[in-house]
Amino acid sequence: MTQFRPCIDLHQGQVKQIVGGSLNDQGAETNFVSQYDAEHYGKLYRQHNLTGGHVIALGPGNKDQALKALSAWPDGLQFGGGVNNTNAAEFIEAGASHVIVTSFLFDNGEFSWQRLEQIKAITGKERLILDLSCRRTETGWNIATDRWQTITGTQVNAETLTELSQHCAEFLIHAADVEGLQSGIDEELVKLLGETCPIPVTYAGGARSLDDLKLVDQLSNGKVDLTIGSALDIFGGNGVTLEQCIAWNNR
Repeated sequence: MTQFRPCIDLHQGQVKQIVGGSLNDQGAETNFVSQYDAEHYGKLYRQHNLTGGHVIALGPGNKDQALKALSAWPDGLQFGGGVNNTNAAEFIEAGASHVIVTSFLFDNGEFSWQRLEQIKAITGKERLILDLSCRRTETGWNIATDRWQTITGTQVNAETLTELSQHCAEFLIHAADVEGLQSGIDEELVKLLGETCPIPVTYAGGARSLDDLKLVDQLSNGKVDLTIGSALDIFGGNGVTLEQCIAWNNR
């Protein structure tokens, strides 16, 4: 059964919703900047017992806010964004249920098994989430790192998903091309994840209404969870309310 999973996206020390493909050193195209801090959202999700959500730090200047969110709901939120072998333990100690890792696993655009083993030795498989956020290429989808600007040679396909699933607890997959556009989900990618993912997986990107929860449930046979960001009322959206998402999870 597909579940709604909440998120807290941090950019330059504020809770925001951005257009995924636009993130670079100059900034990002922004859909929404919250008047509330990350702690507010952490408490909100805790109050409604929304589990498995993620806090993502997009670039520098977000650590204080991230730690506030994690302490607002110890063991209730996952953390990603700049996680590596030097700081993973710190975020788990600060209350993250899992750490989410992408860019660290790539060395000059090449996937590094050595780095995966390094971080797994610190977190354990059971607290590690691999973020396989990707962009569409001519042959399918390839993992994108460094704020989704660098397309790696690693494809998101049945082989990759099966192999990597042996080393982590879950996958998180942002479809960077549709992230923040509210123009609909990448249906083919969701279908692929539902058919080939042997472990829990959360998809994010393009969701715009409650119908997308139903669609992901259908396409993936209930195996893929969905994060809704920019379309959600608590992030200034008018596609779906948090209440509707909670009701969906509790049905």
